[in-house]
Amino acid sequence: MSEAAKEMDAELGAEAEPLDESRMPLLDHLIELRKRLLWCFVAFAIAFGVAFYFARPIFAILVQPLLEAGQGRIIYTKIFEAFFVEIKVAFFAALMVSFPVFATQIWRFVAPGLYQKEQKAFLPFLLMTPVLFTLGACMAYFVAMPVALKFLLGFSGDVGGVNQEALPGVENYLSFVTTFIFGFGISFLMPLLLILLEKASIVSLEQLRAGRRYAIVGAFVLAAILTPPDVVSQLLLAIPLCLLYEAALIFIRITRRKKAEVETDLQTSAELESSD
Repeated sequence: MSEAAKEMDAELGAEAEPLDESRMPLLDHLIELRKRLLWCFVAFAIAFGVAFYFARPIFAILVQPLLEAGQGRIIYTKIFEAFFVEIKVAFFAALMVSFPVFATQIWRFVAPGLYQKEQKAFLPFLLMTPVLFTLGACMAYFVAMPVALKFLLGFSGDVGGVNQEALPGVENYLSFVTTFIFGFGISFLMPLLLILLEKASIVSLEQLRAGRRYAIVGAFVLAAILTPPDVVSQLLLAIPLCLLYEAALIFIRITRRKKAEVETDLQTSAELESSD
């Protein structure tokens, strides 16, 4: 057998790395999917029931930035508005609490179809997703929202002899809070997306470097959409996004360098063995 044929057999053998489980027929996949979805539904239903019971204390936490901004009054103008706000608060809290269960069930459904190397590569990103989302949500709650509220409530006062007073509605304020928290949380997941795209060979490090200026513009556009029109609030989102983009590039460069070093060591070892 020629050397080329041997190399081809070795490559085919490497690609034929066994999965954790044998291939299942389509019906078994559908049954497994139904099982995972059922677990997600049960977890969300339990979380929603508990969150609805504590809807008012949860909303009391969400209104703290408004209180710190000097606004001690919030109103509702529709009869059912306060009730539906509590439902939305419970839905929002249940979604946040049950996300780890969703992620776990997705992983258990997908993992058997992945090779061991793919599992080791994908699992850290799955674990980092709630961490980065929480960092973004904390950034929104503790930093961005108080600054935005102080700016927006600053329009109260005397306007041409008329007293202009801010009376935020509960539904409007809840929409404001959820937009900030989800917007910042999802935006902080950008490094994971870039790293996964690079690992999947969809984009390269060189392309990401070349597109740095477009990424900066995109960060400011996204910040302008998700935040009020004041410059400070936009910078509070745009600057971390730019820093996270650079952090993703640094991580990709480090992992590429380590991979190159490992490949060099393996090649050197193979050459030494062949020479012996």
